[in-house]
Amino acid sequence: MMRYLLQLLLAALILGGAGFVAKMLIDSRPPAPKHEVTPVVPIVRALAVHPEAVRVDVTTQGTVAPRTETTLVAEVRGKIARVAPSMVAGGFFAAGEELLTIDAREFELAVVAAQAEVAQRRTALAVERAEAEVAIAQWNELGRGEAPPLARREPQIAQADAALAAAEAGLQQAQLDLERCHVKAPYAGRVWDKRADVGQYVSPGTPLARVYAVDYAEVRLPLADDELQFLDLPLDYQDGVRAGEGPSVTLSTDFAGRTYAWPARVVRTEGEIDPKSRMVHAVARVEKPYARGDNGDAARPPLAVGMFVQATIAGREYEGVFTVPRSALRPGGEEVLVVDAQDRLQPRRIDVLRQTRTTVLVHGGLQAGERLCLTPLEVFSPGMRVQVAEPTAEETR
Repeated sequence: MMRYLLQLLLAALILGGAGFVAKMLIDSRPPAPKHEVTPVVPIVRALAVHPEAVRVDVTTQGTVAPRTETTLVAEVRGKIARVAPSMVAGGFFAAGEELLTIDAREFELAVVAAQAEVAQRRTALAVERAEAEVAIAQWNELGRGEAPPLARREPQIAQADAALAAAEAGLQQAQLDLERCHVKAPYAGRVWDKRADVGQYVSPGTPLARVYAVDYAEVRLPLADDELQFLDLPLDYQDGVRAGEGPSVTLSTDFAGRTYAWPARVVRTEGEIDPKSRMVHAVARVEKPYARGDNGDAARPPLAVGMFVQATIAGREYEGVFTVPRSALRPGGEEVLVVDAQDRLQPRRIDVLRQTRTTVLVHGGLQAGERLCLTPLEVFSPGMRVQVAEPTAEETR
């Protein structure tokens, strides 16, 4: 029992000594240094914006098509006797130019025969009229009153007159067939492809060539529904009243390593909306597509049919519009961060007029000279202080 009490006393002394030493160490330690925590201020790039007048152009594309294309066909039968030098694929011709001639000898003989028939019928009519005068004179000598129609030979005169009219119609038909032996261009144009040549026998309805007009060309331009608000398009009404001349268009394409442009103008919109794409199609007209360029662009190629072109349609002008880099938009596309005079961030809702791949046009929600934060911030709080840096050249585009 005594031994057990000694062990407890020894343990108590050890614990008490250890506690005393620990307290002495704690009391004798130097005080911990105090450091003032400086808040981290993020660095952002900001751009001052200013309102300006902006014309909102609309870009689209299309394929050049002729304003009129025609398939020339034979109207009489016969062998092709002559083909004009311009009657080749790609050849140009003037309005009224003779493109192709069918052997006309048979039709020339038919005209002569028809002329002879007309002469005979005129003679027969003259004879009937002369006999009618004699018959009327004889009837008057008898003194039996007014001569009846048969005595005046009116039926015979009418028959001879009808025969003359039929002969004259036959002559006109023969002359028309003779004229149709000479296939002439209905307008100034170009040959798309030739389908007949010298020596070939053709019948009425045989295709001879496919041609198209070159006085102007047209380009069919698809437009999305949300782009129409920026354009003053001409509208056609049932009473023929037009809403005015359409906006100007610049057509451009790359050809032989260079980019060329042609001026055009929207002249009409098509009569229906595409049921699949919901697109409205405007038609732009290009005057003299095959004329040479001006002195500054003399090497410009012709605007050939089938060429694919980019089109920039001049849109409406808006006042007081801010052009903002797309990087300034917050997720959702309707809010930006404004850096106030104390370099603090403030969220701001904006009214977006239009968005492109790189810029946003804002027509409400901003003031002149305000600075927009261009640096994306995943986390921020209203009133958060920032350090402002100048934006890069790419960010200001």
